[in-house]
Amino acid sequence: MITTAGAAPVIISFKDKTDPEIVQLHGKVTHSYKYIPAVAADLPEQAIEDLKKNNKIACIEPDYEVSVLEEVVPWGITRIGAPVVHTNGNKGTGINVAIIDTGINYNNPDLRDNYKGGYDFVNDDANPLDDNGHGTHCAGIIAAAHNNIGVIGVAPEANLYSLKTVNGTGSGNVSDLISAIEWAIDTCKDADTSNDIQIISMSLGSNDRVTALETACSRAYDSGILLVAAAGNDGNERGTGDSVDYPGAYGSVIAVAATDSMNKRASFSSTGPAVELAAPGVNILSTYQDGWASLSGTSMACPHVAGTAALVLAASPSFTNDNIRSRLAQTATDLGTSGRDNLYGYGLVNAEASAADSTCETTMKNRKVS
Repeated sequence: MITTAGAAPVIISFKDKTDPEIVQLHGKVTHSYKYIPAVAADLPEQAIEDLKKNNKIACIEPDYEVSVLEEVVPWGITRIGAPVVHTNGNKGTGINVAIIDTGINYNNPDLRDNYKGGYDFVNDDANPLDDNGHGTHCAGIIAAAHNNIGVIGVAPEANLYSLKTVNGTGSGNVSDLISAIEWAIDTCKDADTSNDIQIISMSLGSNDRVTALETACSRAYDSGILLVAAAGNDGNERGTGDSVDYPGAYGSVIAVAATDSMNKRASFSSTGPAVELAAPGVNILSTYQDGWASLSGTSMACPHVAGTAALVLAASPSFTNDNIRSRLAQTATDLGTSGRDNLYGYGLVNAEASAADSTCETTMKNRKVS
């Protein structure tokens, strides 16, 4: 992608402190980050080559596009046992989940009561209204209200925050994704604790590894936020190869594969050692703009895990993100090859087992499915 006047969008990582003035001499700085030593900028090709020689700069990488991970071709919370958790009085009440996506249609009757705000990084304003539908669909899987309308989410009383980094056509830039992650980190560092983001759900991805994005994810995890992402839709019928997208492939992020109603890996679901959990991702009915629709993809699997994490945190408020991550892995229903594998990770996320009181026996719920 080339911007005006032949300049290319890039992300510049510094070895130590950020020094935007070095970059401004050569082009336009579009983002200066708070928690990682990096800036995003539009630079001519010659300026990029010149800056690569500067000993203060660690690397210069393209500002790659990210895109939503959906294959439209459409059951979910019952399979992972979420209704049992609801019956026991846990609906994820008050847990703050940020959805980094195309926005949320907060006018949808299944979402309006749980929507708490956010930011639009595409249009640089405080109105992250969905102009695509993908983010709204993911939001409903996490927290569609239990209101006798439409559908019910995994954690129907969780708080939803919309961080829009993807435009109406389903594409966006890594630089905006980093900005959204920093927005979430900021909520954990200000005086207002009511809006501290506890879980980030990212149903998007790119084939390209970017140092600055990896650092931002690590900073968020170090701040106590649990990060969940779609594994990607680049898998093959044989289930071979390493095709997990970024940010899901980073060590600080839970990568989620997709399963069908037979508990089999969806043919499109990406595979590889970074896959940590699996969740329903084929023909998933959820909110979609002003109504409801069924979609398929690891994009749909990811919010099942994010919603389950909200139930775990509601059941055990003292849990750290490490505790939640371990709990999800330990209670997952093993699928495929025994133990962790490249298709299902630790297995199918199990809300009923993972959100049970930590003193309860979970062995029977963590059983092998044949």
